Amino acid sequence: MIEQDTRAAKAFYQAVRKFAESTKPWDTTAIFYETKPDEYLDLTLVSQRVYGRRDEFLAVMAAAGLDTVDQPLPQKRITLPSEGQLYAIKRRAGFESIAGYRENFAPTWAEG
Repeated sequence: MIEQDTRAAKAFYQAVRKFAESTKPWDTTAIFYETKPDEYLDLTLVSQRVYGRRDEFLAVMAAAGLDTVDQPLPQKRITLPSEGQLYAIKRRAGFESIAGYRENFAPTWAEG
């Protein structure tokens, strides 16, 4: 997941982290997910279970407040953006995690 513009990945991480920290427990649009023991060292498994694909591990990492992808994920409740909210965050940040939507290290939907 090498980015042509590394600021985009950082902006995406920060936006998802802010979302996770600021979403209220009664917000019906967010996804509240209880992590499981088998996800301890596999953020892609959380991504698969929540979004149906393993590509969104950076969103999981941000929501959990982890610094690196190989950092253990403790069992806890994390707040993730819904599919639509995730799409909007990606567009604002200029970041795309799905390989099929990337070309030459940049999102295919990006302007210019």
